[in-house]
Amino acid sequence: MINQVYRLVSPRQFEVTYKDKTITANQVVVRPTHLSICAADQRYYTGTRGEKAMREKLPMALIHEGVGEVVFDPTKTFTVGTKVVMVPNLPTESNQYIAENYLRTSRFRSSGYDGFMQDYIFSDVDRLIELPQNMDLNVAAFTELVTITTHALRRFEQKAHAHREVFGVWGDGNLGYITCLFLKKLYPESKVIIFGKTDYKMNHFSFVDEAIKIDAIPEDLKIDHAIECAGGKGSQYAVAQIIDHINPEGVICLLGVSEYPIEVNTRMVLEKGLTLIGSSRSGAVDFQKTVDIYKEHSDIIHYLGTLVGEVHTVRRIEDITGAFESDLSSSWGKTVMKWMI
Repeated sequence: MINQVYRLVSPRQFEVTYKDKTITANQVVVRPTHLSICAADQRYYTGTRGEKAMREKLPMALIHEGVGEVVFDPTKTFTVGTKVVMVPNLPTESNQYIAENYLRTSRFRSSGYDGFMQDYIFSDVDRLIELPQNMDLNVAAFTELVTITTHALRRFEQKAHAHREVFGVWGDGNLGYITCLFLKKLYPESKVIIFGKTDYKMNHFSFVDEAIKIDAIPEDLKIDHAIECAGGKGSQYAVAQIIDHINPEGVICLLGVSEYPIEVNTRMVLEKGLTLIGSSRSGAVDFQKTVDIYKEHSDIIHYLGTLVGEVHTVRRIEDITGAFESDLSSSWGKTVMKWMI
């Protein structure tokens, strides 16, 4: 069959590519229905990803956050019409010590490999996770972002000591919101503090125990563990504040992506015996764990609904461009494309 793929060929320019796909006995065919725009997609769209990366990776279909509907499954795993979240990480090997999202041989959709902006996705069955019935698909669309928190907390559980009276989260954006929410649900006895800089963003964090501006942190405030979700140049200032306020032998989870190296006060890292854990992306196990959390804590979906910004119905290429341009001016939440092209 002929599959239409909507590729970015240069900054702000999409084109349709036609690919002849063969339906096989071991791949599920999924029709994407709701796609969410990520900051990484925007760096490609605007051409700010870097000249070398742009030259090497384009043309490429964007989007690695999305859900769809099963239209054909020769494996008989899913019934036709089942709503699934699609895992963008595509491992080519397995390793008993290294997770699939850290293997250098793994491919990742919308990062050198076509993403979900296609008429149909041809997927191995283990790259699809069934969603709860009647789930808000606008929320489900950015499940991949949620799995980043799930993955980071799973790594935290493996490495952190058990004293968890106070958590601190630096960064009042989407990832900080999700991380605070999951901490409150998964560690209900612990105090969760959000450290941010923007009042109207911090006002969304209604479920945290305390919200503190980063320029007004009490000198004597102490936390047991911290998650850095600031990203960019803000990562450096966030990590510096965390090191100042974290208790000895605490764990710092690094989630914010910085394009440039940042300075770290290693003297105090050593003096306090701190552990820094870097986390990037996620794997199929984290998607399943996230969906299980959706089912166990159904009110999480309600809170995640706060992150749904604009929803754009996409029926033609011009609508894709419109959604990306609108997302650039959005200061809060996730832009979702209802994929009807």
